[in-house]
Amino acid sequence: MHRISLSRRRIALATAGLLAVGAAAAAGGSSATPAAAATGPDVGIVCSNGTTNGANRTFNMTTDVDYINLPDGNTVYMYGYKIVGTPFQHPSPVLCVNQGDVVTVNLTNTLKRPISMVFPGQTNVMANGAPATPELATAGDPSTMTSLTQSASAQGGTVSYSFVADHPGTFLYESGTDPDVQVRMGLFGALIVRPNMGDDHAYNRADSRFTTVEDTQHTGNTATGTNGGANNSEEFMVLLSEIDPFLNQAIERIDSGRTSNYNFDNYHPRYWLVNGRGFPDSIADNGAAWLPNQPYGALAEVREFKGADAGNVHPYGGLARYLNVGTETFPFHPHGNNGAVIGRDGNPLASSTGQDLSYEKYAIDIGPGQTYDVLFKWYDAEHYSETNPVPVVVPQVANQVFGMFYSGSPYLGVTGPQPPGNQSLNQCGEYYIISHNHALFQITSWGVNMTGPITYMRIDPAQATQKNCPQ
Repeated sequence: MHRISLSRRRIALATAGLLAVGAAAAAGGSSATPAAAATGPDVGIVCSNGTTNGANRTFNMTTDVDYINLPDGNTVYMYGYKIVGTPFQHPSPVLCVNQGDVVTVNLTNTLKRPISMVFPGQTNVMANGAPATPELATAGDPSTMTSLTQSASAQGGTVSYSFVADHPGTFLYESGTDPDVQVRMGLFGALIVRPNMGDDHAYNRADSRFTTVEDTQHTGNTATGTNGGANNSEEFMVLLSEIDPFLNQAIERIDSGRTSNYNFDNYHPRYWLVNGRGFPDSIADNGAAWLPNQPYGALAEVREFKGADAGNVHPYGGLARYLNVGTETFPFHPHGNNGAVIGRDGNPLASSTGQDLSYEKYAIDIGPGQTYDVLFKWYDAEHYSETNPVPVVVPQVANQVFGMFYSGSPYLGVTGPQPPGNQSLNQCGEYYIISHNHALFQITSWGVNMTGPITYMRIDPAQATQKNCPQ
């Protein structure tokens, strides 16, 4: 059974989407400790950086199987890639590289079937030192293709992929062998290529800059989170996926030597996830202890945008990196804010002469296999405060219904009276704005409403510090 721990200090929330973006431990084999996020930031993207030698960046990876928790209390059998020596995780690690890096991924396959790795959007990918090409059961007959690229044979096979990360953006990596099964079983992850302009930009354009830790350090709010990472970079991932548990059950049976009569014509997702979790787990910290195999939360934590003047807490705004590995378009719907779509599929929205072609969008419609880069800013448009009150009479406490994240006051940074015995998760008068997949049937878990890819954006008061506004 899932146990939802709403007393977690960070069940603050998350945005997978504003933008722009509990569970008992899973039954499972490889580890009961949190995976990659254990030493990263509480919220935001957790990068796996590999090892570097000059411009060469290497990731030694392998495959694994285990179980993940689902919001309705079920668990499901999954595949995954992982960094050698680390626990199983779903989704697979976020690989972060710099533009110009010579990237090498050395892959060892432990599964009972051949697998591979393809890198959509990368050019001149090599496999074992030769150009990556499809594998054919019969030479010269493309109708007998068994893999989109060279694969690692079952139970111990290896393959080394390499490419030059020659342009920045947000990309997927995934299995190119029997992808209808293997991608849906979890063999996928995100690849982020940082531009030459710096890791505070999405592209080599000045207008693609977003707020990072360095931008906010002058405020004094540089404390690290419970997992040891700073909480001030406003860069977030919204990785959307789906699960048909009958497919996963069939693969589990086959992997254990049994038979299955699963008919792929009947493939039908019953679960939809954001960053490998469903709501309410999606709003927990990265590396939440009760989700040992699902390390990535989806909370966006931002501050009011006031422009890029020196001394402002939120000088540039946030960046949401959207990715879709599902089979349908996911219309992710952030409440209360438009986002500026600045890139798609690792390409900035600009003309050949550099003209800005970005556009504002309320719901971000991400098609299967697509990625979007979206900038967002939260404005306190009306500047309401206790000295500039809202033009309505706020009812007495006895006549209000209090949500678990309400501070008791309509004003950012202010806490107000609450009913006796009421328990609030609000820390310091911060705001929470929901974001979710707007295909409403997909925010369910086998029919359980208000689960699936739902998250929030948390807006902290500008004057808040880690001490007076803990996460």
